[in-house]
Amino acid sequence: MKRRDDSSRAIILASASPRRCELLAVLGLSPEVRPVAVDESVRPGEAAAAYVERLADTKARAAAEDAPEAVVIAADTAVVLEGRIYGKPTDAADFRRMMHVLGGGCHEVYTGVAVVCRGQAALATSVSRVCLRPLSEREIEQYWASGEPRDKAGGYAIQGLGSIFVAEMHGSYSGVVGLPLFETAGLLADAGVDLLDRAAHRDVR
Repeated sequence: MKRRDDSSRAIILASASPRRCELLAVLGLSPEVRPVAVDESVRPGEAAAAYVERLADTKARAAAEDAPEAVVIAADTAVVLEGRIYGKPTDAADFRRMMHVLGGGCHEVYTGVAVVCRGQAALATSVSRVCLRPLSEREIEQYWASGEPRDKAGGYAIQGLGSIFVAEMHGSYSGVVGLPLFETAGLLADAGVDLLDRAAHRDVR
């Protein structure tokens, strides 16, 4: 059931990702950032959609424990190729392996979103397809040296320097970045957060 909007209700982002903050700003939101650390290990036999939704749900619920009246948003992203989940590279060698596998082909990017409001949680998942061109050994080394791949699922950032390797993208660009806006807006609406009404009142003021 859709809840009545409350402009004073706090919006919390259970993530330290500046990219997710920037995406929420597109929706006119300035969330309080409360990152939550969870075990991101993939469970045996766990499918990609279940994995990202579980982590997003766990993060959102953990952050909501200290803010029961707030609307809490959390998300998690995974790069997937032939059923295998690729997270953040652990080191340079791991990054090189990822780029050799992902370069020159297409993979899927799953982003799960969770919104918790007054003890009720709702989930959604965005799935997009990204195709990378082949990377030379020199490009792989240069990209790693740039520092950008270190905290990115799959080892690249579509919104950053990694965009020069992206030949095609089908689906949600914001989902690949880390927070699919269509799905997030829908979950917020179900929680009673009227984004357009808030925007209209901001314009009046």
